[in-house]
Amino acid sequence: MLIVLAKAKVSAAALDEARKAIAAMVAASNAEEGCIAYAFAQDLLDPSLLHIVEKWRDEAALAAHFATPHMAAFSAAIAGLGFEVIEARKYHADEGAPVM
Repeated sequence: MLIVLAKAKVSAAALDEARKAIAAMVAASNAEEGCIAYAFAQDLLDPSLLHIVEKWRDEAALAAHFATPHMAAFSAAIAGLGFEVIEARKYHADEGAPVM
């Protein structure tokens, strides 16, 4: 399994504009074959910071995600909004276990 952790910066005005595109991206990504989970979250201490958490079955599923029409639509929708990905890293992991 792959886990992708990313951070993006965006102004409040841009986030309001991008919210519909983000919702569409999350719904479409979660429906992809090979997607285990896909979510955006706004940081409580820094509202201009978004955390993106993704879980993918494997490298092929992640590569296919980048080639989807909804990825292209999302990129087009946020172009010019000052939406800046400041970090994105992928990690190889097993299925995990409960913490407690």
